[in-house]
Amino acid sequence: MYDEVRKMNRLQSEKSPYLLMHASNPVDWYPWGPEAFAAARSQDKPVFLSIGYSACHWCHVIAHESFENKEIASLLNDHFISIKVDKEERPDIDAVYMDAVQLTTGSGGWPMTLLLTPSGEPFVALTYLPKESQGPIMGLKDLLECVAVLWRQDRAPLLSAAHELTTKMQELCRLQPEAAEPSKGLLCRAVSEFDAAYDIRWGGFGSAPKFPSPHNLLFLLRMFEYSGDDRALAMATGTLDAMYRGGLFDHIGGGFCRYSVDERWLVPHFEKMLYDNALLLWAYAEAARLTDQPLYARVARRTAEYVLREMTGADGEFFSAQDADSEGREGAYYLFTPDEIQAELGRDDANAFCRWYDITAKGNFEGFSIPNLIGNAQFSSEPVAIQSMRERIYAYRRNRMPLLRDDKVLTSWNSLMITSLCFASRALHEPAYLVAAQRAESFLFCNLSDHQGGLWIRYRDGEAKGDGILSDYAGYALALLALYDATLEKKYLERAEQIASRITSCFGDGQQDGFFLYSAHGERLVTRPKELWDGAVPSGNAAACLALLRLASRTGRKRWHQAADKQLRFMTGAAQASPTGYGFSLYAMVEALDS
Repeated sequence: MYDEVRKMNRLQSEKSPYLLMHASNPVDWYPWGPEAFAAARSQDKPVFLSIGYSACHWCHVIAHESFENKEIASLLNDHFISIKVDKEERPDIDAVYMDAVQLTTGSGGWPMTLLLTPSGEPFVALTYLPKESQGPIMGLKDLLECVAVLWRQDRAPLLSAAHELTTKMQELCRLQPEAAEPSKGLLCRAVSEFDAAYDIRWGGFGSAPKFPSPHNLLFLLRMFEYSGDDRALAMATGTLDAMYRGGLFDHIGGGFCRYSVDERWLVPHFEKMLYDNALLLWAYAEAARLTDQPLYARVARRTAEYVLREMTGADGEFFSAQDADSEGREGAYYLFTPDEIQAELGRDDANAFCRWYDITAKGNFEGFSIPNLIGNAQFSSEPVAIQSMRERIYAYRRNRMPLLRDDKVLTSWNSLMITSLCFASRALHEPAYLVAAQRAESFLFCNLSDHQGGLWIRYRDGEAKGDGILSDYAGYALALLALYDATLEKKYLERAEQIASRITSCFGDGQQDGFFLYSAHGERLVTRPKELWDGAVPSGNAAACLALLRLASRTGRKRWHQAADKQLRFMTGAAQASPTGYGFSLYAMVEALDS
């Protein structure tokens, strides 16, 4: 039973903002580590594993409903060893157990809710659960009570389920694509498959929810440049237009939210992530370069300005995220009423501003309005008067209520931002972006690198932690090569070679092609997968492919040409069955074929 006198649990010494959010829960949380699993073995208890992140709305919901609830805490403390993981701090753990969730449910998401044996094998793998059962949906309370009884009285079915699921996870990791030569035919087939899924009315691909997936847009833009395929350009620009016009783009403060819950891109999931804004900056800057349309340059600049203003630390480092919730309400920070606008701007200016951004008394989200340009035929140009009003409303909004920010610094996401700033600096003729990229790289080199090619995952409050995974190394290599291209400073190329050497020596598969998710020297989990298809960010193997290709072309060294060719053929083979899941690998293929 939870001791009422003790106010903080074992998470109080952690640095992760997400873990610290749970440090005062009545649940006796452990951070991931040997101590937790030793306790599970010595006390003969199953492990309750909860994985989430600080900006996640549903992570806040389950925390309030269940982890702050004394009844649930008592169940967990009496019958389980409870572990809380920040998925951004331990992406290796997240990826391994996401395989379990997807095998169990057919989909994924956060928070992840898993039950494990003391050896780490999952026998229950789900996402968000309400506290109480709701019809056919089992609640967390009933699940915990059921498993607690089974574990004491008849655990054989649980152990059998754990063995079966772990075996499936291991079999999934052993699947190996047959290498293939990159071809224009595969790229054209990918464009056709994107075309079949394209929403010609609202932009994007498939139905709601809609995700930005900017690496797919980068492929389509590059494919247009390579082949002249007008379909590719139309899909990319149609989606870029639609995302900007909707509420996915923060019209008041700049930058993009995580995804849209509707087909029109109006209602976003309100969290803002560094990686989305990095990749979207790259995509809009690329569209500006290819089309010379001022709109794309303006959106790119507003995205970069948002990151440099609100997501950048004193030493040039980039923070991870801003929360979806404010004052306990999803999206409250971003919502307005006409009366609020009038109180700040006066009646005449407020009327013009509200007409421009569709702010109405009826609202478009829970009685409030998300500013948007969906019905605005003049969306591609912004009057000076509207810009001036917008700046006044931005200042008002920043003082209206707080917006929580996750200020940990992640190597992989910072690397994406560095790469994007380097590209945008050249495409938009903005030298300040290159200066920002150099400052951020200096921070990574000083704080998240051992200067011998080794990397850590995250830095916060003076502490670097977590052995870097493939996406950290591949992403940092791309960032260094982008800086080399922009400056021709030899140090960046030398560091990129050092990082690439670590990729091939520590992540390579001695028996087959491709790179593992985590290093041979890292903590061994129940599986060691190879991340091939893209998710919200490019896969580590796709990023490694592009990094090796660019390193080979910049150095001319046989070693890197051989490594790049091998990885390119591996990723081409992986993409054969479903190329639209491999947008960043396709981007690398275009670069290889067009060189």
